[in-house]
Amino acid sequence: MKNRRNLQFGMAALLALYCFLGNATRSEAEPRPLPRAAAQKRGSGYSLLPHLNPDKLFLRSEMALVIDVDKGDVLLARKPREQKPIASLTKLMTAMVILDSNLPGDAVIEITRNDRDRLRGSKSHLSYGTKLTRSDLLKITLAGSDNRAAAALGRTFPGGHPAIVMAMNKKAAALGMKDTVFKGVSGLHSGNVSTAADLAILVRAAHQYQTIRNVSTLKQGSVTDLRKGWKVEFFNTNRLVRSNEWDIDLSKTGYIADSGHCLVMWTEIAGRPMIVVLMNSWGKLSKYGDANRIRKWLNRADQNAQKIQKAAAKSSANKSGIPL
Repeated sequence: MKNRRNLQFGMAALLALYCFLGNATRSEAEPRPLPRAAAQKRGSGYSLLPHLNPDKLFLRSEMALVIDVDKGDVLLARKPREQKPIASLTKLMTAMVILDSNLPGDAVIEITRNDRDRLRGSKSHLSYGTKLTRSDLLKITLAGSDNRAAAALGRTFPGGHPAIVMAMNKKAAALGMKDTVFKGVSGLHSGNVSTAADLAILVRAAHQYQTIRNVSTLKQGSVTDLRKGWKVEFFNTNRLVRSNEWDIDLSKTGYIADSGHCLVMWTEIAGRPMIVVLMNSWGKLSKYGDANRIRKWLNRADQNAQKIQKAAAKSSANKSGIPL
């Protein structure tokens, strides 16, 4: 039974890797800077794959995908090609299309009743009449996951909502996200669907944008209502960005009843950059529990790999007669 499970894990990982390395292209809107020094740490020289035991990992997320970015290894793949609504993970694509458009960030946009959530009646930090710059709307859309802010960005896109949704689907196709469809900019529409494999491509593409990296990982912040200069405060919807145990370079959460709880991140684990995708987690906090379990699972594998390397180096030195 154990060998069968491991074989299934391996086949799924290979499938996800094929999808991830397929047709993804690089955005030129905001070129990615040189890799951080953290990407050059101890983990860059060897693969964790031989040291992983999928039977030792329990998750509450139905779909999961973990990719070692530098090595290209798919370390975990559970239902990577199963399509599911993605809720506010949509906002990463919304942000990319807005940034690609080169619309002025200092343009002032007023929140109107046209921006209200007619599908699910969700609440917002922004009252009608609030005036924000486009840059501030993008900030509270990504970090605070505000649906009215996302709707206002779509409404004021050249051609309005139909045009931006068309641009989002066009960009998804160009990136090779073959199983992804967008129907709206906020993720409230259950017709916004994707797979874990496609979302890994989305995360990799979004990571090319410095603005998205910076804004999506804000622990908390505020935007200024230009009517009277009032501050509108928000907190990041991903509580892990406020944890000292995590080094997160890109983040987005999502939830509607049809999607379950979702989380995507570009983060560092075991001294190497990782893409983590979790979909349809059954509880509000379980996606964070799954992320922590994955981190511990990978760190254990890294520790085992280091022990084996040290033992091999010691054995080789002994055979060569080199003093230790």
